[in-house]
Amino acid sequence: MRVRLIKLLLRLFAALPLPVAHAFGAVLGLALIVLPNSLRRITAINLALCYPELDARARTRLARRSLMETGKTIMEMGAMWCWPASRLLGKLRAVSGLEVADAAQRRGRGVIFASPHLGCWEMAGLYVSSRYPMTTLYRPPRLVALENLSREARARLGARLVPTDASGVRALFQALGRGEAVGILPDQNPDPGSGVFAAFFGMPAYTMVLIARLARKTGAALIITYAERLPHGAGYHLHLHEAPEDFASATPEQAGAILNGLIEEGVRAHPEQYQWSYKRFRVRPEGERGVY
Repeated sequence: MRVRLIKLLLRLFAALPLPVAHAFGAVLGLALIVLPNSLRRITAINLALCYPELDARARTRLARRSLMETGKTIMEMGAMWCWPASRLLGKLRAVSGLEVADAAQRRGRGVIFASPHLGCWEMAGLYVSSRYPMTTLYRPPRLVALENLSREARARLGARLVPTDASGVRALFQALGRGEAVGILPDQNPDPGSGVFAAFFGMPAYTMVLIARLARKTGAALIITYAERLPHGAGYHLHLHEAPEDFASATPEQAGAILNGLIEEGVRAHPEQYQWSYKRFRVRPEGERGVY
């Protein structure tokens, strides 16, 4: 019944023009602000950790805006998963840094597109997969019955989805070896033993080493990619930022710091559009107490 309801809601959301979907999303976000819930609680904790320079009132305002953007993320899923390519990509109003990505692709060593949970990451992945041959690391949804729907939606513009296991990692190396692109969400907590602690907004954050391994062994360029959500449902602005050349030769700790610094740069430009409701600091260095 839950799966049927989700599919029905996605179809209903997809029937809405994007400005209307985002307006409903903002209302949903207001409900998250008013009603006690874990998203509101985690958002408040993360903002207190990452923006200690803000007073309580300013952090409350930022939390309110963030939860409204979370509501928009939910409501735009109908478009992201159901709209035809021409209609979906027509909502992309600007692309900044495309020449950098094209140049990296022409070098023939592959490109790692790292899309943090900033703005509309579904749009970022769909656009990149429509432009370059792309293999995307994919974590199945908790509801197994939704897996086929989510895979078809994310692969429909050309991406090849691979699981977050040893076979999927091999597929990423193989794709880069062919000079193709790969897609990864870089700000998820990695599995135990597959990360290092690196600063994110001054906080030690357990950070994946996979991206650094891929770059070091293949010479692939790293490009941080996110789709800024424009006001009033006007569409999206895609941003592409290449990591410095020394990323591939950095130690895992140095690479983690570079990666998190690039993500933080994008978040500071659009702080309300980051997924502050995610337990980014769930894993703590040995001896530190949990923050959630």
